[in-house]
Amino acid sequence: RILNDTSQLSSLPLQILFYVNGIYYIFYFLVTLAMIVYKTQVFSYPDDFLAPDLAVLFLMAILEVPRLYLGCKGNLTEEEAPLGLSLGVTVGSVVLCVYLLAWQTYVLWADVVLNAVLLCAYGLESGFKVMAIAAFVS
Repeated sequence: RILNDTSQLSSLPLQILFYVNGIYYIFYFLVTLAMIVYKTQVFSYPDDFLAPDLAVLFLMAILEVPRLYLGCKGNLTEEEAPLGLSLGVTVGSVVLCVYLLAWQTYVLWADVVLNAVLLCAYGLESGFKVMAIAAFVS
C-alpha cells in the first residue's frame, strides 16, 4: 500500500481565467485601438491628449504579458511570490483600465462595456489569486 500525501493546490478556475483573460485582452486591445483611431477621425481629438491615451493602452499591453506569465507560473508551480507579483501588476492594470474608462478624452458606450468586462475579469481573477496564495501558504 502506497500513501501519497501530495495534494495539488493550484487552482483550475484561476488557470482558466488566465487563459480567457489573455484572449479577451487581445480583443480588448485591438477594439480599443480601433476606437481611438475612429475617435481621431470623427471627433476633434486634441493632439495633446492622443499620445497619453495611446501610451496608457500600450502600457497596459506591456503589463499584461508579465501579469499573465507570473500568474500562470505561480499557480502551476504553487509559489506565492510570482502570484503575488502578478497581483501587484494587476493593481497597475486596474488603474490604467479605470483611466480608459473614466478619464480618456472621449469615452464611448463601447469603451464603458469593454472596460467594465475587463475590470470584472481582473476582480474575479484577483479573488482567485488571493485564495490560491492563501492555499499555498497554509
